[in-house]
Order: sequence, then C-alpha cells, then structure tokens
Amino acid sequence: MARKIGLYGVLAYLLFGLFFYWYLFYFADSSLPFEYQGTQADPATFLNKRELFLSEEYSRIRYLLYFLSTPFEWLFYLFVLLLGMSKAFKDWSEVTVKKKWLQTAVYLIWLSFFSFVAMLPFSYISYHLSKSYHISTQNFASWLKEELLDFWINYGITFILVSVLYWLMKKSAKRWWLYAWLLSVPFTLFMTFLQPVVIDPLYNDFYPLKNKELEAEILEMAQRADIPADHVFEVNMSEKTNALNAYVTGIGSNARIVLWDTTLNKLTDEQILFIMAHEMAHYVEKHIYVNIVTSLLFSLAGLYLTAKLMNWMVIRYGKAFKVPAVSDLRSLPLFLLIISMLMFVSSPLTNMISRYQETRADRYAIEMTQDSEAGITTFQELSRAGLSQVNPPYLVKFFIYGHPTMLERISTLEEYEHNQMKTEDNEGS
Repeated sequence: MARKIGLYGVLAYLLFGLFFYWYLFYFADSSLPFEYQGTQADPATFLNKRELFLSEEYSRIRYLLYFLSTPFEWLFYLFVLLLGMSKAFKDWSEVTVKKKWLQTAVYLIWLSFFSFVAMLPFSYISYHLSKSYHISTQNFASWLKEELLDFWINYGITFILVSVLYWLMKKSAKRWWLYAWLLSVPFTLFMTFLQPVVIDPLYNDFYPLKNKELEAEILEMAQRADIPADHVFEVNMSEKTNALNAYVTGIGSNARIVLWDTTLNKLTDEQILFIMAHEMAHYVEKHIYVNIVTSLLFSLAGLYLTAKLMNWMVIRYGKAFKVPAVSDLRSLPLFLLIISMLMFVSSPLTNMISRYQETRADRYAIEMTQDSEAGITTFQELSRAGLSQVNPPYLVKFFIYGHPTMLERISTLEEYEHNQMKTEDNEGS
C-alpha cells in the first residue's frame, strides 16, 4: 500500500509540473489584447526590447518555480509518513528526553530540519534567479542568514502551536479543531500586533523617513484622511533588492506605513505620494481588520476540513503512514500536508478578495491625489523594477496574484484620466 501511494504521489507531482511547464511556456498567451496596444498599459511603450524579453523570461521561470515548489512540499510530507521518518522522529525524541513537551520540541526539530533541507534548493534557485536578473542585490551570506532566521522563528512559533494543538487533540478527539480555532483568534491578533515592532526589525532596519519635507506632505495627506500618524517609516532594502515596495502593517498603536528606500530612491515625490495614498486607503477602509476576520473564517473552515480528512485518512491509510491515531504526534506531517493543500485550493478566493481591496485602494489614491499620471508612471516603474508581466496568464493570476495586473491598474488610471478630461471639456463648453 505504501509503495502504491508513493508511486501515485510521484506521478501526480510529475504530471502537475509538466502541465504547468506546458501551460507557461507553450500555451499561455501574455500578449496584450488589440485594444490596449499602444496605450500607456502597453509595456512596449515604457520598456525597451531587452526589458520586454527579460520580463517574459523571468516571469515564466518564477511562476514555474512556484508551481513546482508548492506540490513538492506535499510530496515531502507524504514521503515522511510513508518512509516511517515521522515514526523515527518520535522514537528519537522519546529516547532523547523524558518530558512530553521536550519530546515535542525534539520531534519538531527533526521534522523542521528535514523540511528545511528539502525546500532549500527551491529557495536557493529563487534567490539565484532574482540575482541573475538583477532584481536581488543580496549577497549569499545575507540570504543564508535570513533563511536560518526564518527557520528558527518558524520553529519557535510552530512549537507553540503544535504543543497546544496535540494537547487539544488528546483532550477532545471530536472538537479539537474548534478549540484550536478559538485559541487562534487572540494568537492571530497578538502576532499581528507584534509583527512590525518585534519580528520585522529582525530582518531589516526601520527608521523615520529622512526626507522631512516629503514626510510633512505625507502626514498632511494622513491628516486629511483622519489617520493618526506621527511618522512614516522607511526600511533599508537597497542592500537586498532593486524592487520597489510600500506597505501597511500592524494593528492599533503598532500600525505602520512603510516605504522601502529603493522606492524613495527611484520614484519622484508625486509618485511616492500616490503610493502613500494607496497605503492610506488600506488603513481608512480597515483592510487589515477585514483580512484578520477573513483569515480567521478561512482557518475555521480549514481546521474543520482538516479534522475530517485526517480522521478519514488515518482510518484508511494509517497503517501505510505508520500513524495509529490522529492525536499521535506522528500525524503532524499529515496535518501540515492537508493544511498546505487547502491553502493552495483556497488561494484563488483569497487572491480575489485581495485584488478587490487593492483596486479599492488604487481608486482611493486617484481621488485623493487627483494625479493619475503619477499613478500610471508609478505602475510602469514597478513593472520595470520587478520585471513583472503586465498581462500574466490566467492561471497565474488565479493562483498567485493578490494585486490586479498592471494592465488592469494602468488602464483604470487611463480611463479615469480620460473621463476627467472629458468632464473638464464639458464644463468648459
């Protein structure tokens, strides 16, 4: 049975990978529809021939890497179960220490280590790819340091979650998923509050915006939007990337609007103000809180489905997986496998919600700044800096894109600009 499941798993992975290779390199069409050719959304109007070629090439490889690495994680967890590695990790933990919570820690260090090693090639290829296309400026030592930092932060958080989760499974075989979800609510809020002031500074240096004139303009915009902001933060990213970004993070008194220094170095003040107006929209429309609620609702459904699927799979394949019961720590790879698959399946819906919010934020920025030209040139520069496809293939947008495509964003701004000129002409006549 185990050999049969493993064979089917490998075949499914190969077919999945071959399908997306064929789709991305031979079938998908990323060319612009005729009606957009020659407009400001046409990459041929703001990228040279080499940049056009590189953006198409880089995007295809990057998307393929995503569609190969995601199911590879599932395959890894499947073979951890089938090869008895999960059982071995638990045996080693019981031999090493006597206390249950320490056994969980030892088991998890083994599982985390092998997972880290298995996924490291994909992480390195992604790093090397962005370095080759001059998007990443990060040296290898710095990249490896961040990978190890990720490992230990994820290990610490996972240890807390797994310890509580399996304690709940032993206490309530039927309702553990509900109790786990109830505990996840304050934990999610706590982590969101903690993220900008504890976790993010471990990776980068944050400081108040140095350009005080620009900061004054941004704070004046924040005042008009009734946002209680005292500072705009910039983060030193130029040592790691040439890409541009700005974001809003945190909740309550820890909420922050952050600009990468690459954005400050490459964009004009008008373009930066447009970006800031976009980020302020997320605060004004309470997208952070909406996202927390949405995430919790998805996690409730996810935990419920995971509980049902784990019960069914342990009953049917428990012997092949060497997992005697759902509440046994050996079932953790199965839990992680199901959660990862559910997250992938639900990603089109979560992406759709995110794209709606980003569209709302773009419209807010247009209305606040009344500067559609700054928005158009900003999105053109973002495309150039990140070698992004203006019109990505449908399945890429469906599974990956949490933002509208650059075609949609630029054409929306062009339409606004056209309507504004039309209105002015009508008023003048």
